[in-house]
Amino acid sequence: MALEPLSQKEIEDRLRELPGWAVTGDRLGRTFRLDGHFAAAALVLAIAAVQEELGHHADLTLGYDTVALAVNTHSAGGSVTAKDFALAERVRDLAPGLGAH
Repeated sequence: MALEPLSQKEIEDRLRELPGWAVTGDRLGRTFRLDGHFAAAALVLAIAAVQEELGHHADLTLGYDTVALAVNTHSAGGSVTAKDFALAERVRDLAPGLGAH
């Protein structure tokens, strides 16, 4: 089953459930701040595990105390799809438990 790009309205509706997340250009993303480098690295590993489980991978950028995530669906022409929001929702749910804000 091919994934279809979400409409602008669908994206806006879904973003209401994801405080702190935004679509910039053709990517859904967010930057998390943590208490230090090890905490940020732990978040990257937790996100990597979710990505493997879902078979859908974002670009992750690890900073000293930050983790930035940006994702779109290549098989949908680089558009934002429901698959991207599924990943974002999983990250939203796990990030606070690892100290991300």
